[in-house]
Amino acid sequence: MDKVNAYIDDHSERRIALLERLCRQPSISAHGAGLEEMAELTAEAMREYGVNAELLPVDGGPPLVYAEVAGRSPRTLLFYNHYDVQPVDPLDEWTSPPFEPTRREGKLFARGVSDNKGDLAVRLEAIAALREVNGELPLNIKFLAEGEEESGSPHFPAAVQTYKDRLAADVCLSEGTGTGPDGRPSLVLGVKGMLYVELTTQTAQVDAHSAYATVVPSAAWRLVSALNSLKQPDGRVAIDGFYDQVRPLTAQEKEALAAIPDTSEALRQALGLDAFLDDLQGYDWQERLYGAPTCNICGVETGYTGPGLKTVLPSRARAKVDFRLVPDQRPQEILSQLRAHLDHHGFPDVDIQPIADHERAVRTPVDDPWVRTTAQIAEAFYGEPPEIAINSAGTAPMDVLVDEVTTSLLFAPGGAGYEGSRIHAPDEHIRLSDLTEATKMTARLLQAFGEDGP
Repeated sequence: MDKVNAYIDDHSERRIALLERLCRQPSISAHGAGLEEMAELTAEAMREYGVNAELLPVDGGPPLVYAEVAGRSPRTLLFYNHYDVQPVDPLDEWTSPPFEPTRREGKLFARGVSDNKGDLAVRLEAIAALREVNGELPLNIKFLAEGEEESGSPHFPAAVQTYKDRLAADVCLSEGTGTGPDGRPSLVLGVKGMLYVELTTQTAQVDAHSAYATVVPSAAWRLVSALNSLKQPDGRVAIDGFYDQVRPLTAQEKEALAAIPDTSEALRQALGLDAFLDDLQGYDWQERLYGAPTCNICGVETGYTGPGLKTVLPSRARAKVDFRLVPDQRPQEILSQLRAHLDHHGFPDVDIQPIADHERAVRTPVDDPWVRTTAQIAEAFYGEPPEIAINSAGTAPMDVLVDEVTTSLLFAPGGAGYEGSRIHAPDEHIRLSDLTEATKMTARLLQAFGEDGP
């Protein structure tokens, strides 16, 4: 791999220029801004790297960017990426404009530079290095980039169903992972699922003077009471049957969690907390974070919250609630249980509106052959074994890929970002040195996948 690494070192400026070019194009899926243009730009960039990309139409949504590159091995790897980004708000907290990539202090700042356009640049450069040095790729590679990941991927499942025969692969590498605060690589074996709903209450047709609070029902209190019923005093979700399908952690999964360095104290300080829930720390904190489902209130909107005084009795209230789910919980079943819970507790008038498509949790087994190979390569490259997280604490639309395209899905070392990249926040950035190392790691992983396989 020495010649491959030398090629990657020699083309660092090209790699940065590609990433800057991708980041100059706004592509905010929440606003529907620039998605078609970004899809075209992504395909154009792939073609310039000798990857014959095409746009696959998606009913109701922005196109998929798809490409295939033949390799020596009969094995096929699918790269999943997304070309959309988060909104930039609050804009005044950016040191430099979010869509004007800026280099300073050895870093590159821009919206999407880490999540997820940096990974695309890394993967294209790794492919270029292997082809230039070896004359061919070690295995077949497919690219799939969607444009709505940051908005819940509402059209992605149907699109994958449509194109599943073309997407079929032995293994899928989703977004790449970076290094932790101690410099160790991370390997993530899946994602939690999610059910996202909006709960709404309406009492009167219009808001009333608060003097009528003794006789007119308040939508705000009604919703607060309904929300309060969802959790027990000890923090457990109170919905009947909610935990029935939770898959117990295996001995291997518990061992993997126990081996992850405890970063809870650093997070506690960063968040300004006195303590975590139930004073969690160490292994118990890890197990709760990665292995337990959640019920979270994302936001509540009702009445008047502006400056000064307005004595109003709200007629309408709404809340957004997300449930992060674990294997083998099914979002549709949780939705039915939520409806039954509210009805049983005297809240049949609380309307439930699901937001976006539901996503199931997926988790590749710790002893999966592709996991073993990836862990071995990461240890050889970084000099120490990777932290293996049984799944992300967050969610991505991976369930349909596991159902229709491949049985092994990983978030492998080779991501452009690092733990401090401020993804989804102002001043999102990467370290330029990480961009080079990620490209070398990705090239090495592809070589191993092609030569040895799992």
